[in-house]
Amino acid sequence: MGLRSVSVRRVLQGAVLGLALCLLATACGRGEEPEPERVMAEQQCDGTLSPGAARALETVMHTKRFSHDPRGGLERTAEALVADHGKGERRSPTRRLCRANPAGSSDRITVAFHLYRDTELARGDRVASLHPYAMGVEALSGPKRALLYVRCASPRLKGSDKHPARVMGQLDFIRSDLPDTTPIREAHLTILHSATLAVVRKLDCEDDAGLAEKPVLKPLPE
Repeated sequence: MGLRSVSVRRVLQGAVLGLALCLLATACGRGEEPEPERVMAEQQCDGTLSPGAARALETVMHTKRFSHDPRGGLERTAEALVADHGKGERRSPTRRLCRANPAGSSDRITVAFHLYRDTELARGDRVASLHPYAMGVEALSGPKRALLYVRCASPRLKGSDKHPARVMGQLDFIRSDLPDTTPIREAHLTILHSATLAVVRKLDCEDDAGLAEKPVLKPLPE
């Protein structure tokens, strides 16, 4: 075999190897690095969880390692809510921010948001298995679910300066059976508060839609 043939073969081998590496990276040609695995509690829900909320997630899920949670949920959720409001939606489709589950487990927590009608508020009536708390317009929590209602005035939401947009956050714990105890209820509300605070800030809600920096875990009379 001549030197020219050997040289051509080496060039072709190098090209094939380079293409294979490019395909493995999936971001070749765009100058992007593949997203690293996001498996820690503080990385779940697109990084919206505060240190306290991350600890609460570890507590209720009984793990410190989760399935990979890719980025993008916060931006996607906020943009969907803006679009729903622009369509005049009073009760919009549910927009999921994230799903968090221990690696290899079917147990999971989902956090989602939608625009709500005032008729959805409990208005002091007991909701089965949920307990009221003094946070936002209304807050409820139990062993499998937590709800947080807020009102948002934002330049991103047309007309909300006069009629604030109604935004509800919902956390659902799926499959696992948790006891109906104060620590569990507070853990769920802590997670939901942190995610909701991130969403209302992404929406540019005035005064963070009435939410404090830390969750208000004061139970109300039932």
